Amino acid sequence: MTDTADNTGLYGGVVLGLSAIAALVVANSPLGPDYAALLRTTGEVRIGSIGLAKTIDHWINDGLMTLFFLLVGLELKREFLVGELSDFRKALMPAIAAVGGMVVPALCYLSLNPSGDGLAGWGIPMATDIAFAVGTIALLGNRVPRSLLIFLVALAIVDDLGAILVIALFYTQQLQFDGLLWAGAVAAAMVVLNFFGVRRNLPYLLLTVVLWLALHYAGVHATLAGVICAFIIPARPKYDPEAFSSQARRLLAKFDRACEPGLSLYDNSNMRAYLHALERVARLVRAPLQRLEHSLHIPVTYLVIPLFALANAGIPLSVFSVGEDG
Repeated sequence: MTDTADNTGLYGGVVLGLSAIAALVVANSPLGPDYAALLRTTGEVRIGSIGLAKTIDHWINDGLMTLFFLLVGLELKREFLVGELSDFRKALMPAIAAVGGMVVPALCYLSLNPSGDGLAGWGIPMATDIAFAVGTIALLGNRVPRSLLIFLVALAIVDDLGAILVIALFYTQQLQFDGLLWAGAVAAAMVVLNFFGVRRNLPYLLLTVVLWLALHYAGVHATLAGVICAFIIPARPKYDPEAFSSQARRLLAKFDRACEPGLSLYDNSNMRAYLHALERVARLVRAPLQRLEHSLHIPVTYLVIPLFALANAGIPLSVFSVGEDG
């Protein structure tokens, strides 16, 4: 991990902590009712006669957090391919831990609530709050081994996928199977793009939006769209390093020959053309996975996760107070 990435994680952890504290303070201040009302405010996205209305906290948790799951999915895929989890035995360990992290809390809950109205809540303790967990570890910076961070991310991803499956099977009143068919068709289209060598990120991102809508309509937690996109998006670049070096040298030679004394790029169309071609080659030597992961780090760290904390950490402490005996 580079120093820049380390600093982003460290500062992001600080921003996450401050956002959580701010939400907690506001929720327990005179502004608490306004804070709760703001989160319950409905926002609507409409195109013609088609619209989707959700409260602000749902837009954050179901919408913006899709970008977070896309980012951690990209990081996890990279680790599976060339990193800590490329060894099957190392990859298996967080998966086993995640299953244990789902089953054991559910069993503990059932042992305390074997019957009655509380029985239906057995799925609540199964999910791991990955955003807060990763943000907390990021606060410690280089003092935490990278292998531990990757283990946590892998564990939390598998845990969240399991929790999404449990919600879909046991807590969704009615699954819309036509929505699932649409989601499968969109995912298949993304696989086709990968197979035919499409290396631009935009088509995959546009299809991810459609996939999000299909999953939402189907009654499945729509943030799953980010994980699906992450595992489909190409991890191989169009040019390998040798091909890039050869192509770049040819373009630089043409650029040098097109150079005319006294003329800037604005005045020399040939130089501009070769420069644009060089930029394209430089872009295609990096896999779409790498480019997208790099572009998501800043907005997810400094926008998505802090908004998630602001929307979810504001718990009124009065809910924990013990009433006086009557």
